[in-house]
Amino acid sequence: MLSAIFSGFAIYFVFWWITLFLMLPFGVRSQHEEGEHAPGTDPGAPVMPLMLRKVIWTTIVSLVIYGAAAWAYYSGLLNVERLSRLMGI
Repeated sequence: MLSAIFSGFAIYFVFWWITLFLMLPFGVRSQHEEGEHAPGTDPGAPVMPLMLRKVIWTTIVSLVIYGAAAWAYYSGLLNVERLSRLMGI
């Protein structure tokens, strides 16, 4: 039972991390686009990365993805036998 809980957390963490990397580019404007360049920085550096907002949205989106994956697994739509049949193995 305890290993199932830790496995669930590990799978959620993978979903969360992938979703974070997908969310990072949204809403970011570079110094070059804004027209304000701080000396000693790259012109492509973000002006305001809005990380707290992205972490919150990442958590929400990854919960939805994890919930859909868990539902598919427990309803029998996502299991090893079915996936191997779909891949022709």
